[in-house]
Amino acid sequence: MAGPEWRNVYRLSDEQLGQLEQAEQCMEMIDINRAESILMSMLEEDADCVPVLNNLGHMYGRYLSDFEKAVEYYDRVLEIEPDNAWARDERRRYQRYLTYD
Repeated sequence: MAGPEWRNVYRLSDEQLGQLEQAEQCMEMIDINRAESILMSMLEEDADCVPVLNNLGHMYGRYLSDFEKAVEYYDRVLEIEPDNAWARDERRRYQRYLTYD
């Protein structure tokens, strides 16, 4: 039984898809500096690339415990795509760890 077909709704190039995959593999291998380098260079090319912003939010929240920065990236995603449920849920998860004076 075949799984659901993934659609490239963001129209990423093969190079961009490869870079995202490489960054995700680096995160899994805890090579966070390399993952961040890849993602930040991609962000320089397209500051509104939702998959890159989501991956940065994930990296900062899960791997670096920088919840404020994670929330900032998810906020950017939600500015671009207000109906992005995944970003909204992840932002909510990390907002719980922030304290406001």
